[in-house]
Amino acid sequence: MDSNQTPKHRQIFQTLRNAISSGEYAAGSRLPSESELGKTFSASRITLTRALRDLQTAGLIDRRVGSGSYVRSVVPSGMTFGLLIPQLGQTEIFEPICSGMTTAGGSSHMLVWGRSLQDQDAIDDQAMELCNQLIARRVSGVFFAPIEYTINRREVNRRIVASFTSAGIPVVLLDRDFVPYPQRSPLDLIGIDNRRAGHTITAHLLEQGCRRLLFVGLPDAAETVDARISGFREAVSRSAPNAVGHVARIDSSDEPSVRKAIDQFRPDGIVCANDVTAANLMRTLGGLGIEVPDAIRLVGHDDVRYANLLPVPLTTIHQPCSQMGEMAMRVMLLRLSDPQIPPRDILLNFSLVVRQSCGAHRRGANGSR
Repeated sequence: MDSNQTPKHRQIFQTLRNAISSGEYAAGSRLPSESELGKTFSASRITLTRALRDLQTAGLIDRRVGSGSYVRSVVPSGMTFGLLIPQLGQTEIFEPICSGMTTAGGSSHMLVWGRSLQDQDAIDDQAMELCNQLIARRVSGVFFAPIEYTINRREVNRRIVASFTSAGIPVVLLDRDFVPYPQRSPLDLIGIDNRRAGHTITAHLLEQGCRRLLFVGLPDAAETVDARISGFREAVSRSAPNAVGHVARIDSSDEPSVRKAIDQFRPDGIVCANDVTAANLMRTLGGLGIEVPDAIRLVGHDDVRYANLLPVPLTTIHQPCSQMGEMAMRVMLLRLSDPQIPPRDILLNFSLVVRQSCGAHRRGANGSR
């Protein structure tokens, strides 16, 4: 993106960040006043406030009421950060997240990409191996997406985090925590409010007239899925008295399991743990002669690239993945500059993307079927 396309507040942020990194503004020194900066950059107070806020979020300055903005001890340039994302390449959301990290880090820092772990049976051991490699390389920090879909995932995730902590390497969690929902680990986490997302997508199906809802997801999924299930159940409980909701932990591509769930629960709407589950389920339902959305309405989570290219375009929750990556890098730099700050959940906003799979495009979709 060239300077003409870059927002004014980001241009100011980048210029001041470079000035701080080069030593033009030394640690502890006071930045020019907002009035002086406004004249320098020909910018409004609102634009300057956004730029200074971004510098503060990145851990580069402290803003003191009535006094001004002061430079913190700067995180040195040329730092190397590790990516421990076992499902990289298998779960689409992580590629744009990593791209966002690169954008936020600029040319000052380097990301070490661990290989995608394709062998699900060996993923626990391979993840530990990657953990040890990053420690041996003495990376400055690690972005970690905890393992899912294995029986021992929680113990392995705990060992990985403990290993980095013992080595003095800060960890920023991507998308999910490694402890059971709703527990909270002592690490920074970047994601969305998955409980609210589960509630939002379920409420949308209820608004379309669905009253027998089913949540479908794989066993041993990430803690985000448990949060989405919590939102699913809450939405059903708050809806019309005759609405019911059930959860099926099944493989959505396994026809016998899907047939059994359909026969048992007789759903008119299905909420899927993610878009991969929804895509597989749409194909399985087609094989069973069950049409989406005429017989069953279907929704997902994540808004992956192919969601709009499925035989019936998928209604889903869109995650701002690139912005999540940018925020993850800012939080990492802030953590390095001030290790004593409390751990935080940084939950970015999501959006509901309505397509044909939920039946909302049909006339009378709000109750008449």
